[in-house]
Amino acid sequence: GEQDEELYDAVVVCNGHYSEPRVASIPGADAWPGKQMHSHNYRVPEPFLDQVVIVIGASASAVDISRDIASVAKEVHIADRSAPTSTCEQQPEYDNMWLHSMIDHAQGDGTVVFQDGSSIKADVIMHCTGYLYDFPFLGDDSTITVDDNCVDPLYKHVFPIEVAPDLSFIGVPWKVIPFPLFELQSKWVAGILSGRIKLPSKDEMMEDVKAIYSRLETRGWPKRYTHNFSGGYQFEYDDWLAEQCGHPPIEEWRKLMYAANAKNKAARPERYRDEWDDDGLVALANEDFKKYF
Repeated sequence: GEQDEELYDAVVVCNGHYSEPRVASIPGADAWPGKQMHSHNYRVPEPFLDQVVIVIGASASAVDISRDIASVAKEVHIADRSAPTSTCEQQPEYDNMWLHSMIDHAQGDGTVVFQDGSSIKADVIMHCTGYLYDFPFLGDDSTITVDDNCVDPLYKHVFPIEVAPDLSFIGVPWKVIPFPLFELQSKWVAGILSGRIKLPSKDEMMEDVKAIYSRLETRGWPKRYTHNFSGGYQFEYDDWLAEQCGHPPIEEWRKLMYAANAKNKAARPERYRDEWDDDGLVALANEDFKKYF
């Protein structure tokens, strides 16, 4: 129960954002008698034997878990909020998996109704709906806010402008190749804290943040996509960090391998981890690694 207080020159927050589950808001869910759980707690498919399972989501965890559960479940129904309202389609290569629009509401008799009007009686709703950014240790007097998973305001997704460089965050962006990005962010923060690299003025940093919000608005993206680096932006960001640190840019083979993997996953959703067509890129990577041996 004792607390120690120490004074530091800077704090770097590296607590990740894959521990506080984000769940979908479903009208009537409180009275629905089935089991609800988040993908964070999923381990193996056997507990879902002969059950009717609804998986909410359409990203990596939803894709993997729905296919895993389909091997034992009676039925698997995927609820995708980005699917057209009229969607109700049986999935290729499966006789027990369907894609739907998002859930409209749940009922006390166990029925779940989708936006297209179709309904099923389900045993489980699995929320594959991502995670929340959570920094409870910063308290209410911190200089950042978290609203709909937007950590605001962060210069280059790292520094809270009012207290930079005393406080910084590593690993906020998502839809990225994580470890090269985290390493470059860490090098940049270390360079700034050591005085080798200078931050721009507060006004300049705020203009950069405003430009990010302007791009979001232009694309029609919601606030929760502020730190979404899908597409080619992550490599533009990585290379900017590398330039700041005097570090080489991300290798071209790594960028090409990322794109090839995305294509392979779309073409072979069941086998992309075991089959691929980028052996030439693997050979380039092996040649590149030799200079470190």
